[in-house]
Amino acid sequence: MSQYLDSVMEKVVARNAGEKEFHQAVKEVLESIEPVLEKHPEFIREKIVDRLVEPERQIMFRVPWVDDQGEVQVNRGFRVQFNSAIGPYKGGIRLHPSVYLGIIKFLGFEQIFKNALTTTPIGGGKGGSDFDPKGKSNREVMAFCQSFMTELWRHIGPDTDVPAGDIGTGAREIGYMFGQYKRLSNTFTGVLTGKGLDWGGSLTRTEATGYGLVYYVTRMLQDANTDWNGKKVVISGSGNVAIYATQKAQSLGANVIALSDSNGYVVDESGIDLAAVRELKEVRRGRIREYCDSHPSAQYFEGCRNIWTVPCNIALPCATQNEINGDEAAILVKNGVKFVGEGANMPSTPEAIATFQESGVAFGPAKAANAGGVATSALEMSQNSMRLAWSFEEVDAKLHGIMNAIYDQCTQAAETYGKKGDLVAGANIAGFLKVARSMMAHGVV
Repeated sequence: MSQYLDSVMEKVVARNAGEKEFHQAVKEVLESIEPVLEKHPEFIREKIVDRLVEPERQIMFRVPWVDDQGEVQVNRGFRVQFNSAIGPYKGGIRLHPSVYLGIIKFLGFEQIFKNALTTTPIGGGKGGSDFDPKGKSNREVMAFCQSFMTELWRHIGPDTDVPAGDIGTGAREIGYMFGQYKRLSNTFTGVLTGKGLDWGGSLTRTEATGYGLVYYVTRMLQDANTDWNGKKVVISGSGNVAIYATQKAQSLGANVIALSDSNGYVVDESGIDLAAVRELKEVRRGRIREYCDSHPSAQYFEGCRNIWTVPCNIALPCATQNEINGDEAAILVKNGVKFVGEGANMPSTPEAIATFQESGVAFGPAKAANAGGVATSALEMSQNSMRLAWSFEEVDAKLHGIMNAIYDQCTQAAETYGKKGDLVAGANIAGFLKVARSMMAHGVV
């Protein structure tokens, strides 16, 4: 990187000590935008990058709640409102024991560029807590969500900050949070997305991230003069993104052979029975190993990371950040993978990305490939503002168009700035340019 970008990176590391995921996300963007700054020295003069890496607002708060045994529990809540240059802050709420400020900042920083790529007017933000909903009763989850929203509600709003779901935050949690927001604010607004269809939600929102991922990878396949038909696909995770990526890929002729959860993974060479997985994960909230109880020909393996040893043509990491490292990427390449599309946020380490790119694997980065969820959240916001509800087909068509537009932005930006075919650089450059131009227009704020 240039001396200027090196100095920005050094400052980020010094100011955000120990937040390695945030450092990783920032470094990837800075490495991509160097040719942009060469053409636009005004961005350096006005300290656009210096401002961009510093959140506009960071909120951290105590979340006390009472469990079913009558014991008081205390968690920590976060909301990082990173950048509002192109619209109100938009980003999910992650509930997981691993959550700390650095995770939320990395996710919020990524969200700036992802949201810019969607072509909708939304800024970047993220929130969450180290609360773990697994194994909790509905009453305990409700108690936590109500306490969490009792503080958060004063910082959000339909024209200020619109949270959504993420890991650990599904329809149940969104419902409890929305109910508490409505109670405290005495308003019924589109302040959260991922709402139930009976109270302001959007059709296709549940499917959107998984569908969008497949639409994006479809363009990667088309550029290689091929398609999904007959391809062996390995997908990590078995939550919302993985389930609907599986559904869409199967509908296009792919053979999805593996899914995972945090304990291990299953391999079904005859093709994953999606109906069984949905019943297991969405209805019973069970573990992926239980899939083998009804499918004796399938195999279960302990240890979720080893899913990347399963030979495949297409890999779709849809679980969590940094789930594929350099060694695992090398195994995937050795076993014949040709396409990788990121369905989770930053699931590949820098070493893994380098391995894929150096080996000629087509690589679709998360901030582009998994933008379908937030894009459809923006469509939900539009419907809420207009007091309208669009059909599944209407929303799906809009989503498909947005994912095509994202792919086009990535390829065009990469080519314009001398990085033809590099979708990582293309996504970072295209997102950065939209936000940087907006920040310039707003003055020093």
